[in-house]
Amino acid sequence: MIHQLSDCKAYIPSTTNVWQYCVILPNATIGENCNICSHCLIENEAKIGNNCTIKCGVQLWDGITLEDNVFVGANVTFTNDRYPKSKNSNWQLEKTLVKNGASIGAGSTILCGVTIGENAMIGAGSVVTKNIPANELWVGNPAKFLKKL
Repeated sequence: MIHQLSDCKAYIPSTTNVWQYCVILPNATIGENCNICSHCLIENEAKIGNNCTIKCGVQLWDGITLEDNVFVGANVTFTNDRYPKSKNSNWQLEKTLVKNGASIGAGSTILCGVTIGENAMIGAGSVVTKNIPANELWVGNPAKFLKKL
């Protein structure tokens, strides 16, 4: 289902729901059985696996990859440029990978160039500045290890 108030130019599988006010650019990759909530933007080089949930207010920029079964909470912020500057012709795309089964809490910020490991959890409001190992819970600003899952 694609809500009539969304602008989806990419192929969207019939098992995936896209809610109102989403913009999905033509070359984005969207998996099966996903739920993309309202007010999301997904750029051309973003990749979303199967069974992902992307809550309201999330932007997935070029270079962001979500593997299968990933949860992204409301208003999570991703980046893809370490040194952002207006009209910067020398900018370098830094890719981010969120591995299978990872969960990112609402309001978190994920800096570019990191990998969030399989089944890892990021607590709400955390700022992720480095790679997160699989099966660990990280929280805070900057995010720090809390416990094994």
